[in-house]
Amino acid sequence: MSDHEFLVIGGGIGGLAAALGLARAGRSVHVLEKSPEFGEIGAGLQLAPNASHALDRLGVLAEIRKYAVFPRRLVWGDAISGDIITSLDLGEKFVERFGYPYLVMHRSDLLSALLEACRAESRITFETDRDVLAVEDRGDGARAICADGESREAMALIGADGLRSATRKLVADDGEPRGFPYVAYRGAIPIDEISEHAGLDNVIMWVGPDMHFVQYPVRRGELYNQVAVFKSPTYPNGDWGNPNELDGHYAQCSAYIQKSILKIGRDRHWNMVDRPPMATWTRNRVTLLGDAAHPMLQYIAQGACQALEDAACLAARVAETGEAGRAFLAYQEARYLRTARVQISAQFFGEICHIGGVGRILRNQFFGAHSPDDYREIDWLYGHHA
Repeated sequence: MSDHEFLVIGGGIGGLAAALGLARAGRSVHVLEKSPEFGEIGAGLQLAPNASHALDRLGVLAEIRKYAVFPRRLVWGDAISGDIITSLDLGEKFVERFGYPYLVMHRSDLLSALLEACRAESRITFETDRDVLAVEDRGDGARAICADGESREAMALIGADGLRSATRKLVADDGEPRGFPYVAYRGAIPIDEISEHAGLDNVIMWVGPDMHFVQYPVRRGELYNQVAVFKSPTYPNGDWGNPNELDGHYAQCSAYIQKSILKIGRDRHWNMVDRPPMATWTRNRVTLLGDAAHPMLQYIAQGACQALEDAACLAARVAETGEAGRAFLAYQEARYLRTARVQISAQFFGEICHIGGVGRILRNQFFGAHSPDDYREIDWLYGHHA
């Protein structure tokens, strides 16, 4: 006999959004989280209109607005010269076209809002400090086996357990993620530590040869988030991507960026990984969500957005069909081509950002002719309603 109706493995943004959506569709959900407490590693997060729509469907957008910043523009700048290449207006025309705003916020604020909404739902229960090592397909249900030997059974199971998902090993055991020679340093600092900036009401990405640098305000404008990405010359040997490499690579940048880099924390960095797209996420009453299904490079800021789209779509399919197996297949069919396009686009966009030499000059000229209120090239991405 199953312990639960739906079991969600992973209490991150995608897992909590899935639990919330299912509960509001009238289903009972139990969430297993690996860590002793719910929390998010990282700092800033960009949520485009496709994510704002999903959050609205989940009923938490109004709460999230309290913590968010609504930037005026997305700006591209040349990291070497310090010149602005182009921008995208996020004002009234943008909201009118896509129906929802573009917002930025701290990852932990989004997780807290989702967790608070989940805790207000009597249909959702939680267990923390539950490291799921394996998932079993039982045909008419599923079992999660934890590190301490205990197990939990459910009529249906959703693996929202991230990049190295135990659930994915059951559905598609495709080995380790695909690595790239790029690393990211990131963190948020108090806004009053920024003595010079490129517009505190903007999200700005400085692009250069084998590098990019992102800046934007979060948490009601109290903090300033910065992300420095660069290609390591020593990948994959030894201490590749170390702080000395960071400073050496950014020494070619404008004085403003070199000054900003000094504010980046040096104690930790993340290597860039993803997985190739796949069409099969579901096995009977087990399915995948978020990074477990479609991990992607961060270059178009869609990782969390796609997890939120997944959650809204999954809840809708469960509500429509009433039966988990058919709902999971319908969810997979609705999502796999969409997320594959986003994964591929993220990698391609990174190549455009990181181009050097003559390519850098041609890129700047091409995008420099772009009108700030021409949204045609992003309609497919931001205009999608999961």
